[in-house]
Amino acid sequence: MTTPRITSLAFLTPGNFDDDDPYTGLEHTLQLFEYGERLGFDGAWIRQRHLEHGVGSAAVFLAAAGQRTRRVELGTAVIPIGYESPFRLAEDLSLADVLSRGRLQAGFSTGMPHAELLGDLVHDGDWRGLDLSYGRIARLVDHLRGHYLGGPDTVIQSPGNTQRPRLQPHNPALVERIWYGAGSVRSVRWAAGNGLNLLSGNIVSSEGTADFTTVQSTLLSEYRRALGDARPAARVALGRVIVPLDSADAVTRARYQRYAAGRHERTLAPRAFGPKRILFAPDLVGTAEQILERLTADPVLASVTELRLELPYEFQREEYEQILHDVRHLIAPELGWRPAEDDLPAGRPLPAGR
Repeated sequence: MTTPRITSLAFLTPGNFDDDDPYTGLEHTLQLFEYGERLGFDGAWIRQRHLEHGVGSAAVFLAAAGQRTRRVELGTAVIPIGYESPFRLAEDLSLADVLSRGRLQAGFSTGMPHAELLGDLVHDGDWRGLDLSYGRIARLVDHLRGHYLGGPDTVIQSPGNTQRPRLQPHNPALVERIWYGAGSVRSVRWAAGNGLNLLSGNIVSSEGTADFTTVQSTLLSEYRRALGDARPAARVALGRVIVPLDSADAVTRARYQRYAAGRHERTLAPRAFGPKRILFAPDLVGTAEQILERLTADPVLASVTELRLELPYEFQREEYEQILHDVRHLIAPELGWRPAEDDLPAGRPLPAGR
């Protein structure tokens, strides 16, 4: 069995906040990005969520996070493309990328959750005939390439300037940092065919088998086969829910174990999700030793070098910090990972003001 060797470690957080006090929750999430960077994590990622207590605009949030951090990659997993104007979102992402000095990692998915509630509002009219799938993402990626608009003689005038029109600001390197969250053979083939990096998490489509590991291994193999030599530097990142108990107190340990127990049933068989049937990976909740035993036996993890820690929904800042601390000190080093900057002592410091 191949031993996993992780060279890049990131975390993905849901960005929770309370209905009557959104600022505090969002500020805590920004502080978590700062904390993760100090711990040496290579990436800090945010979910984009609509109509929920979460970040509705990843580009806005990551622009703020870029001013609070200096090294860590800033990612979004994932932006549902159905809500977005490809050109306007490309402008927002490009601006956030420039402000972060080229640290943005933008992940996408197709479709539009809550479509019946939001479709008419987002698109200001009938949206049912619009392409809310792969073509919409492809148009956004094409905008990021910065092609000039109009003919070779087309210019625009602004105070003190005459220029050929294109997306501004423009960083040509951003197009190499676009990711697709894929869970089916069709979607990984599309991602590979369009040269996008691949995000694979704890949810996949059931395609001919009810075994999660078999499906995910097939998806990664098919992505690499379809990619071929077209883009040797394409990245693959694997997401897992990992909740170590080691430095948690007794009350928090019990809370984590209840959380895992409440989600266990969904991992036992494929679940219907619209016309699809999906599979869930089990959450990894236990001591660092128990989690490492399961990770080192995971053939999917052994086939990648980038691990993304997916933090549970609705936990508190202190709990997220404890999870990051234990993964960084007790789990990731045993998988071959080394922190980018080792500027925190072994003990977990108390956040300011506690």
